[in-house]
Amino acid sequence: MTLEALLAFFHLVAIMTMVVFMASEAALCRTEWMNPAVVHRLVRLDLIYMIAAACVVLAGLARTWWGMKGVGWYWSQPLLHAKLGLFAAMWLMSLRPTRSFLRWRRVLVTTGALPPEAEVRAARRWIMIETHLLGLLLLAAAFLARGVGTRG
Repeated sequence: MTLEALLAFFHLVAIMTMVVFMASEAALCRTEWMNPAVVHRLVRLDLIYMIAAACVVLAGLARTWWGMKGVGWYWSQPLLHAKLGLFAAMWLMSLRPTRSFLRWRRVLVTTGALPPEAEVRAARRWIMIETHLLGLLLLAAAFLARGVGTRG
């Protein structure tokens, strides 16, 4: 029982960390707030977001392997596969802002130029889409945790 609680705790902490840094990116990725410090900060925030996302996956996998319900139960659940699909979609979507942030920093360091307004808006739009997908993922997680739509 203690192991189950600790696995859930680490999974939730990783999720909350990911949400905090995703929200921070969304908040800072605005044309009216863009300055050299923000460009550098976005790169750091994105790195921490990616590390937190990796921790979410690792903690979730640990729950399936060592949790009370076991591997067989978790991996037979369609909602787990839906969660993984949504997470994969979020990860793929996050690559675009990540590449933008890195390019912006490279251009800033070499020329001193800030990113164009259209690029900042596009990066923020991708982050916001990811954020909304996270809401759907959390809904699937709540259903899975309560046994709604589960097998066996």
